[in-house]
Amino acid sequence: MTWAVVLAAALVTQATPASSKKDSFTPGADRILDSGSAAAQAATATPARPNGWTGMDASAFAALVSEAANAPLTERLLTMSQRFVNTPYVLSPLGEGSGVDPDPTFRLDAVDCLTFVEQSLALGLARTEPEVAPLLEHIRYAQAPAYEDRNHLMEAQWLPNNVRKGFLRDVTRRFGGEDAVAVTKTLTPLTWQSRSSQALQLPKERQPVGTFGMNMIPLERVMEHARSIPSGTILVVLREDLPLKATRVTHLGFVVQRKGRTYLRHASRGGYNRVVDEDLETFLGRNSRYAKWKVTGVSLFEARRPESASPGAVVRSP
Repeated sequence: MTWAVVLAAALVTQATPASSKKDSFTPGADRILDSGSAAAQAATATPARPNGWTGMDASAFAALVSEAANAPLTERLLTMSQRFVNTPYVLSPLGEGSGVDPDPTFRLDAVDCLTFVEQSLALGLARTEPEVAPLLEHIRYAQAPAYEDRNHLMEAQWLPNNVRKGFLRDVTRRFGGEDAVAVTKTLTPLTWQSRSSQALQLPKERQPVGTFGMNMIPLERVMEHARSIPSGTILVVLREDLPLKATRVTHLGFVVQRKGRTYLRHASRGGYNRVVDEDLETFLGRNSRYAKWKVTGVSLFEARRPESASPGAVVRSP
């Protein structure tokens, strides 16, 4: 399927409510967090109001992407991510168009927390419409646009690959100061024996094993630094490291500073069930009450344009 066809389909379907998965299988890292309640939410996800893509045809979309193409990246990210506000949350809405995950490679009518950030990044980085598809591919995959080469795991794949490619920079210590601490996520052969990890359906040779480091601002200290975090910064939520979980990153979104308050622009899975600007203090307070899998803090990443003319060298995670 060509990008033009995918784009046309995305622009047509975004005007109608998103549907749930046709079967119970949900591939990708989100499968780790899947639940019956989440599936029920996805099945009824409808926007409270149309999102910013509603009524836009392909020519208008192309004009939007190229408009203010040389504006600061932060400005571009805020513009593109704003258009996703009210977009319904649907678990794992993107795939490879065929194979293990036949979902479309691009869509504007449904997102989860990761695909919302990925598509906003690609749209913000692109200076013309033809650049969107290859940029999204570089962000979503280690090398080839294939299911087994997708950046499924945040600590072991998505974050380090996109840091290496030049799309991201870890700024947790810059804004967390002395409160920032080093944390790790360890993946062992035992991790890949768990039911949730096996649901990813990755062949053994593509299952990362090792210890992956991150910086984190402890949950109880985040608000002390919130006002210093620039709009457009990617905020990543971490939970405690459980040996049978293949990730401890369970959510992400963009920081938005507005009228003296700090918000998180994110695809909210529960409650809102759509992309919203949520008061960060409210968001963190709710996360602090999760007892089953404790939220421990956040990491911060600055979105960047790769220094090279191309979207950057592709690499496989360790």
